Amino acid sequence: MELRATFDTVAEIYDAVRPGYPEPLFDDIAAMVGLGPGDPVLEVGCGSGQATESLYARRYAITALDPGPALIAAARRRFADAHDVAFVISRFEDWVAPAQGYRLVAAAQSWHWTPQARAFAGAALALRPDGWLAVFGSCPVRYPPWFLAAAKPLYMRHAPELWGPPSESWYLPQGPVSGLFAGSGWFAPATHRAYPWIWPHTAESYRAFLRSRSDFNGIAEPRREALIDALAEAIVAHGGELEIGYESHLYLAAAV
Repeated sequence: MELRATFDTVAEIYDAVRPGYPEPLFDDIAAMVGLGPGDPVLEVGCGSGQATESLYARRYAITALDPGPALIAAARRRFADAHDVAFVISRFEDWVAPAQGYRLVAAAQSWHWTPQARAFAGAALALRPDGWLAVFGSCPVRYPPWFLAAAKPLYMRHAPELWGPPSESWYLPQGPVSGLFAGSGWFAPATHRAYPWIWPHTAESYRAFLRSRSDFNGIAEPRREALIDALAEAIVAHGGELEIGYESHLYLAAAV
C-alpha cells in the first residue's frame, strides 16, 4: 500500500485529531489573490475537510478532491448542510479538471503526495488566466528538550527508520517546494509566508495523532503500537502534557 493511501484506513482518527490551519493564512490568500464570495476554488487532497472549513467560511464555491473514499465520507458528513462544496473521490493527477475553471487551486499538506511532473501543469490548466496556486503545510519545528531526550532511544529501539526530520519538513523554506514553483515554467516565483502556532497534547491525543500518520502506519503494527505506547508513557511520566511548536508555511504564486 502506498503511504498516502494509509490515511483512508484511519479516516475516523484522522478526522477527529488533525488540526486546521491558521486563519491569517487564508486571509492572506484572499487578499493577495483578490478572492471573494462565490469565486471557484479547487482543493487538492482535502482529507476530511480541515482546510475546507476555512475556505468554506469565506463563501467560495469549492470543489474538493481526495482519493480516499472514507475520508471523503467524513468530509461529506462534516459539510452535510453546506452549500457550494462538491466532494470528489479522485487523485488530482487522475481527475480531468474543467479548463480554466478556477480562481485558486489550494493544496493543504497534500502537494508533496502529488507527482510533481504533472502537479504544476495540472494546476495551471485548471486555472483562469488570473488564477493562483496556494500550497501550504504545517511542520513541527520545536519539541521540549525533555521529549527529544526521551523519544530518541524509544525510536531507536522500536522503529529507527522513523527518527529524523518528518515528511512535513518538505514545506519548510529550506525544503524543495519554493524551487519547484520557479522551476515549473507554469507559475511565477512563489510568495512565502510563515505562521507559528502551538499544538498542545496530552498523552492520549498524541497517541491518536501518531496513529493518523502515514509513516507510522507504514510499519508493522506490533512495532508501531510499541513505539506509540512508549511515547505516550514518556509524556505521562513528564506531567501528562506535551507542547509542540509548529509553523504553517504558505507558498502562493500566480499562473504565467
